[in-house]
Amino acid sequence: MKPHRFSHRAGRYRLIRCAAIAIATSLFSLSLSAKPDILHKAEQGEMRLPDFSYAGYKNGEQAIPNVAKRVVKVSDFGAVANDGIDDSAAILKAIEKANSIKGSVVLMLPKGRLIVSEILRIKRSDIVLRGFGAGSDGTSLYFPRPLAMIDKGESLKELTEYLSKYDKRQREKANNIDELFSEYSWSGGFIWVQKEGTRAAPYLAKNDPAIDVVARALEGQAQTHSILLENSENVSVGDVLELQWFNRDGENGALLKQIYGDTKLKIGSHHWTKPDRPLVRQKTEIVKISGNAVTISDPLMHDISNEVPAQFARWDHLSEVGIEDLAIEFPNTPSFGHHLEQGYNGIYFTSVYNGWVRDVSIRNADSGILTYNSANVTISDIHSDGQRKGHYAVHVGNVHNVLVQNLMIRNPLQHSLSFNTQSTKSVFLNAHVFVEPVLDQHAGANHQNLFDNTHLYITALKDDNNRAYYPIWDGSGAGYWQPGHGRFNTTWNLNVKVQGGALRNDEIRLEGLAEGPRARIVGVSGNRKFKLDYRPAPYVEALNNDMKDVPSLYLWQLEERLSVSK
Repeated sequence: MKPHRFSHRAGRYRLIRCAAIAIATSLFSLSLSAKPDILHKAEQGEMRLPDFSYAGYKNGEQAIPNVAKRVVKVSDFGAVANDGIDDSAAILKAIEKANSIKGSVVLMLPKGRLIVSEILRIKRSDIVLRGFGAGSDGTSLYFPRPLAMIDKGESLKELTEYLSKYDKRQREKANNIDELFSEYSWSGGFIWVQKEGTRAAPYLAKNDPAIDVVARALEGQAQTHSILLENSENVSVGDVLELQWFNRDGENGALLKQIYGDTKLKIGSHHWTKPDRPLVRQKTEIVKISGNAVTISDPLMHDISNEVPAQFARWDHLSEVGIEDLAIEFPNTPSFGHHLEQGYNGIYFTSVYNGWVRDVSIRNADSGILTYNSANVTISDIHSDGQRKGHYAVHVGNVHNVLVQNLMIRNPLQHSLSFNTQSTKSVFLNAHVFVEPVLDQHAGANHQNLFDNTHLYITALKDDNNRAYYPIWDGSGAGYWQPGHGRFNTTWNLNVKVQGGALRNDEIRLEGLAEGPRARIVGVSGNRKFKLDYRPAPYVEALNNDMKDVPSLYLWQLEERLSVSK
């Protein structure tokens, strides 16, 4: 598949190409002389392979900025590191001051340990929360109490009502557990980024706002950038809108064919029981208008036609929000288990377009970083560790074009790397998982996502016949959102290091027993011989071969796209 050339963007590409290529080559030295068969087939139109290179800040075309505008120092408002006294009031005053400043602002945290027992809410654009680094001589935010003890607002009221109304419970008879799910199992954070008036995710249909429709889309072809509108008079170049597809035709709707193809897998009821709620949401920028034809910044997820209708709607969001150079710490308290988390959550990153989190370490979290209702976000150089069993390190859900790169996980988690409900065109790049690794494709119409150059360190298990195996792809999610994923989810250059449980000559069976259709698995290697048991059967290439020539699909596609556009 060749990227599309757009002359109107060529000048901008020339300016940004050096920065983007510098990012790419800092991770890998790519040899483009030898390509896997799937790349040749994709270029020739014989094989569908999404272009994942648009994930991340500014569609991967620009480096994250080093903002150096107006600086508000938290220490000027009374915060004193390492004194053992709670610093919440001082930090909240500094946030209030930062909010009063027009234009770009940096909220600067001091070196040392700050104690925080309040939610730090970021509700505006053009703000960076920055420390002195995530190491021993940097900035540490210590949160001694969970959200369940301090969140007294209305933030998660809808979710609380939803859990109660539908009796969402964690039931473990052997452990004498029968409790409602915690709101904080997958929501909320002590650094809480959210545009006022927005919802991170929809739960109760009665709370769904009226959609502000900008234009109805008439025609468009998947993997291209052009859309014909019924009328373009309400659309302007530079608008960031949400392109919405609906399934209003029940369990045999044409949109479901776009997502899942002609699969025999059972498709869960949530795909059609809320027909007035978009099933696929692509947040994108209008970059050109010619009559009623518009050009968007990233390729169309799906076709648009009479059978597969779509529309552009207003999307209320923040932009240029960054969190960087700090550590987040929680106490090593007992963990109560899956869905019973009390809210030791680090960052809740919602309703952001073009934002970032970088160079952050997180210890003993229930969930380190939770993303929702966002697009074109880069989450880079994150270290997750600790003794407590957590839920997520970085949760990628209800988002589009999110890039998570250089993620290091050394703590036990329920879902190590997770593409969650309605995540699309997102990428985990260069992740290393050292404890109980799982590639979680969490159902909920997540599709066209990529696990790229992933390194997993496993202890093999033995089945009833004493054969070695490990559940690498261990998708979950509720039955009403199954299958595990839609078409074209891709695993590229998976490296598995067996650290126990199997002899050197044992063949290890890598399992994915409840996944989704038309997956692509290219390049699986490690220190043992492997075979796959992935259901339904995916496209497989280079099993027991590493990908020396194209170690990263994301970076290869990015280089190809920017080269074409120069």
